[in-house]
Amino acid sequence: MANPRSTIPNPKSVDALFGQSYYLRFDSKLWDALQPFPPLGSLYATSAARQAGYSVALFDAMLAESTKAWAAALDKHHPRFAFIYEDNFNYLSKMCLLNMREAAFEMAHMAKERDFVEAVIVCGSDATDQLEAYFAHGVDYALLGEGENTLIELLRALTEQPQNGLDSIQGLAWPNAAGAITRTLPRAFERDVDKFAFPAWDLVDIPHYKQVWYERHGHYSMNLVTTRGCPYSCNWCAKPIYGQRYNARSPENVADEVKWLHDNFQPDRLWFADDILGLKPHWLERFAEELRQRGVKVPFKCLQRADLVTPTTAKALAAAGCKIVWMGAESGSQRILDAMDKGQTVEEIYTATRLLHENGIQVGFFIQFGYSGETFEDIDLTLKMICAARPDDIGISVSYPLPGTKFHERVYDQLGEKQNWTDSNDLALLYEGTFAPEFYRVLHRRVHHEFRLRKSWELVRESVMRPARWRPQLVRKIASIPYHRIMWTQTDSKLRKLARQPRSIQLTSVFVS
Repeated sequence: MANPRSTIPNPKSVDALFGQSYYLRFDSKLWDALQPFPPLGSLYATSAARQAGYSVALFDAMLAESTKAWAAALDKHHPRFAFIYEDNFNYLSKMCLLNMREAAFEMAHMAKERDFVEAVIVCGSDATDQLEAYFAHGVDYALLGEGENTLIELLRALTEQPQNGLDSIQGLAWPNAAGAITRTLPRAFERDVDKFAFPAWDLVDIPHYKQVWYERHGHYSMNLVTTRGCPYSCNWCAKPIYGQRYNARSPENVADEVKWLHDNFQPDRLWFADDILGLKPHWLERFAEELRQRGVKVPFKCLQRADLVTPTTAKALAAAGCKIVWMGAESGSQRILDAMDKGQTVEEIYTATRLLHENGIQVGFFIQFGYSGETFEDIDLTLKMICAARPDDIGISVSYPLPGTKFHERVYDQLGEKQNWTDSNDLALLYEGTFAPEFYRVLHRRVHHEFRLRKSWELVRESVMRPARWRPQLVRKIASIPYHRIMWTQTDSKLRKLARQPRSIQLTSVFVS
């Protein structure tokens, strides 16, 4: 179709500016880690609009200094429509962090202040859960569910027949004249996800990302996704966009993208941001073969479920170039896994870890403490699992109740005024756990000190056996051993003392201190 803005006299105007409100600088924990990835959700939306014939521009908040950069992008591109299109492939977007919500509100106000912006449109997990709040801050329309097809129909309605035909657009919400919210029928998900164009990587400031990655990590990593949604029923996992739906790209299509990224941007590594990579039977084996045929193999990391790791899939992952698999181990207590509706066993976690290690793949555990009803005995089982299974890395959090989940419903009456974390380092227990919040903060430190101590000793033993591999890193690891040993002992002692105290005394002692 013809460019809808071809008659606009301002040469720098575009039809749509796509941005998102996840600013890495507003998340202290992730800013310190500094592993930035561009917003795939925004990049897919930008590609969809461009493919439909609209002129587009991208605002990438990931490495931006502040929301002032969004204001500058608005003034530079003069968009007719401003999209705050969140990256639904980023798990942090699903967590609806308060810093990012406030940023989205500020961005919406900035767009509304500019006469050339005809409408502010949002799409994302938080907007789906908080429609009233977003509309109160100047948002005109919200895309519900999978957004690409809805946004194209909305753009056409607004540009070709303004304000008419909105009721026929599925997956849309807006505030009507009476102040109530109008919602149309839900939109069916696109089953043939191969039809979506690759993300608009040409609009990303790749040199900036490369500079950040090389300066901090010595390599450059890019992100991609092979799936949309997850069919599993973990009752603490929010699914405001896809629900239980799950659609996957073909191995051929994904292999084409890997080769395209490799040929155009030369990433040293890749991060598959799927909830689970390779859910369909034999998908991983076919993917590994497609990569072999294209003569490309880029090291990558991904997420997997323990119960899906078999000798065949572990071998296929290795053949495709996988270097580390992160698993949602969550707990070493079968009782807690069952309460979570996790659908896997502790034994499967051990087996998956062994199989991956046998194929030269490192393993990371996501661990979750504080789930409703968890006792100190359950926590102790998790600590023993970490020690015995010997993962190569761990990520620790406390259970986080998100709207729309069974877990949220279960603890809803216990929630106070604060119902979201400010940033990912918040770690506040938002409901009445078995222990007071201070217990879980000490537990977090205790687990990390023990883990780092063990990893340091493993590195020392390996280096003694292979002196040729001695590096400056080894000296730092040796120097850290006394520190981690002392801190592990101190935090373990404090943790067990807190565990013996009634919760009311824990809260009082924290308040007094």
